[in-house]
This record gives sequence, structure tokens and C-alpha cells, in this order.
Amino acid sequence: MNLRLPFFFLREATGKERPAGRKRKVPGQVPGVKFRVFTRFPGLSLLALAFSLSAWSASLPAARPSEVGLSASRLERLGQVLQDYCDQKGAPGMVVLVARNGRVVYHRAFGKFRLDRQDPMPLNAIFRIASQSKAVTSVAVMMLMEEGKLLLDDPVSKYIPEFKETFVAVRAENKEARGYSLVPARRQITIRDLLTHTAGISYGDGPAREEYLKAGIHGWFLSDKDMTIGELVRKLARLPFDAQPGEQFIYGYNTDILGYLVEVVSGMTLTEFVEKRIAGPLGMKDTHFFLPESKVSRFTPSYGSDENGQLRMTEDPAKSPYVYGPGKCYSGGAGLVSTAEDYARFLLMLQNGGELGGSRLLSPKSVELMTADQAGQLYSGGKTGFGLGFWVTKSLGVSGLPGSVGSFGWGGAYFTTYWVDPAEKLVAVFMTQVLPVPAGLADLQNKFRTLVYQAIERSYSQKGN
Repeated sequence: MNLRLPFFFLREATGKERPAGRKRKVPGQVPGVKFRVFTRFPGLSLLALAFSLSAWSASLPAARPSEVGLSASRLERLGQVLQDYCDQKGAPGMVVLVARNGRVVYHRAFGKFRLDRQDPMPLNAIFRIASQSKAVTSVAVMMLMEEGKLLLDDPVSKYIPEFKETFVAVRAENKEARGYSLVPARRQITIRDLLTHTAGISYGDGPAREEYLKAGIHGWFLSDKDMTIGELVRKLARLPFDAQPGEQFIYGYNTDILGYLVEVVSGMTLTEFVEKRIAGPLGMKDTHFFLPESKVSRFTPSYGSDENGQLRMTEDPAKSPYVYGPGKCYSGGAGLVSTAEDYARFLLMLQNGGELGGSRLLSPKSVELMTADQAGQLYSGGKTGFGLGFWVTKSLGVSGLPGSVGSFGWGGAYFTTYWVDPAEKLVAVFMTQVLPVPAGLADLQNKFRTLVYQAIERSYSQKGN
């Protein structure tokens, strides 16, 4: 067993290293504050250390930027820009995390926890991650594949019989004509179709939109449903879909169906599977489908742009269905809440080929398969690839953004985003809560990406470095 001690962040305004044995502080957002690390733990028993490392319940390993080829002063540019968005453009609070070569080099909070109060955003704030849930559910499916319990090209009906015979709504060729015709699917939907969003299933805005509205299944938000995900998916299977399987990339309920598939195949509820098989082993202690009430004080409000482009609170944690129910519908496509550090643990596992801190979730070959383009021309006309749960960079020039070929990532409806750059051994997480996003904040995610990459002084992907 590797007994190398983990690093821990400390907030140290004096710039001095905290003496060994002193109580660890959790850093908050203080402009200009530097983070220090220490590695001495007098009196810590070998047994306690082994448990800590195996569960990865402690803070993630950290490094000074220079130790992993990043510039501390250039990272301060990132901090200044994000702080300016809060101070000058009224952005709600945010938490960002950057890790390189398996170690955290930048973990900061900016702005206010609530815009109507002065409390700063804490580093351990909990965010709605919406579609970032999709990557977690996709990993769950791949874990079951590795256990021999399913194959990616299995028909979904093998596990959910309601999908044996599905139908597609086809609009009339005459654009002025109303309604649609119903035709049988030419083939059965496969698990791979769902993972790549090529099953022809939307969020209910296709030709049969009125049918979805009548069924009470419309839009990505399912956490307020007073039914299980199984009940919802079986009901969904009877509705007309938007395209023939394998013919179009259509973003929709695909990963929610996969979440129910995980339940059927594993014999656990999706929340049990995620907790016991993914979050628990990785030390993701604040990742939940429905947040325990004891953690509501760290749950961020969500904000959205009104008709005048001004931000207003759209969901108060004190009234959130993520906390206060019904608590029945585990949405594998959009239902999780998490912290920046928790989600970074998940991404570091993927960047490390399926393993973190001695807990292996996947084989490196399964991660390689997940991050290979599976959609061809169906996603973005082939300009960007799509694997089994993420976008994938195929050409740096075509993407037009800093990065590397082979990078992969996605985001969430509340303006959260993440990516992994295996070539540069880089993981980046950006958390805030804005839906819809006002025009003045629309470029924030690309600014974040650009400023992360400009901090690289030594490129791992270039020869000689």
C-alpha cells in the first residue's frame, strides 16, 4: 500500500506554513489569499491513515503550481477575471477547481453565497449539476458492462421490455400541415444509442410535444416528480419518439432511461448504486440525488435572467425539491447535486484510467472507449466527437478553443461545466448557478477555459517537456 501522505489546503493570510498538529481550516473566498500545504501528521495512526487513503475521505492531494508546470501568477489572472465578473457584472458566487498530474493546484471560491446577503461563497458549497449527472450514470453502465451483466449493443428491451416496440412521430412534408404520422421504429434501441444520444429521444419538444405534455413528461427536470424513475421511463416508452434509432443526435431522456437500466440490472436503486459503487469509493461525500436537510446551509440558490436581463433568484434552497421532496425520482440525466471537489474526484478517476486512491471503478480500456468518438457525423456535423457520455475534441483547430485532441467534457443547465485533458493531465471544474444566463455572463465559461490554459508553462503534450 502506498502510504504517501495526502496534502491539505490551508488558508494562511500571513504566508507562513501552519505548524504541524494545528487544527486544519477550510479555506473560504478571500481575494488575494494564497493557499499553503502541509504534510506532517504527528500521532496519526497507521490504521487511521490507511482508512483515510482507501476511502479518499480526506482532501485531495495538492501541489504548488510550479511543481506541475503551471504559473502561479498566471493563475492569479484567472482569479482576478472571475472576481471581476462578481464585482462588476453581478455574477452570483462560483467555485472553481483545477488539478494537474493528479494534484489540485487551484481551488477558489468567488462572490457571494447569496446575492441578497454578504456571506462569501464557501469552497464546499453544493451545486445542482444537472447534466453533469450524465457522466456518472454513464460510468455506472460501463461498470455493469465490465461485470458481464450487459453489452453496449444489447437492445434496451432485454432489460426494459416496454422498449421492444417503439414508434417515431414524423411530421408531414408540407410545413403548413399540422400533426404527425406514426411509424414503427426500424430497429430496437440499444444501450449504445442511449449513451450517444442517438436513440431519437428528446426532452419532449419533437413532433409529439402535446402528447408529452399530456403525459406530464416534458423537459429535463425530473426531481420534483411524484413517481419513481422506473414508472416514468415505462410511461415514456409508450410515447412517440423524434427520430429513428441511430440516425440523429437528439439530446433528451436517454441517460434517465440508462439510470433505470442500472436499477434493473444491478438490483439497486440508482441512488444506492451511485452511493455504494461510485461516490463512496471515491470519497464524494456531498454528492446526492436528494440532499440531506443537514446540508441545506451549503446548498446554493439558483438565479436566472429576467425579461430585463437582470438576475433574480429562481430557486431558494429553503424550498427546493432537491431537499424537500417528493424524493422519489432519481434522474440519472440531470438529478445530482455535488461540490467542485467531489466532481473533481470523479474526473480524476477518469483521467487516471478508471482508478483513484486505490479504488478502481473501470479498466483503462473502458475509459478509452468512453472517450472515443462514437457519433461520427451525427454530432456537430463531425466537427466535435461524442463518446459515451461526453463531447470529445477531435481537431484542435476545428474546436477553436484551447485544449488538446482527446479532451472530453460536458456541462449542466445551471451554467456549470467541466473538462478533462488527458494529454495535459488536466482536470477543470467550474461551478455556479445561473439559468437562464444573461448576455453579460455568456462568455464566462470560455474565459475560464482560456485562462486555465494560459497558465500552463510546461506542456506535457509537447516533445521535450
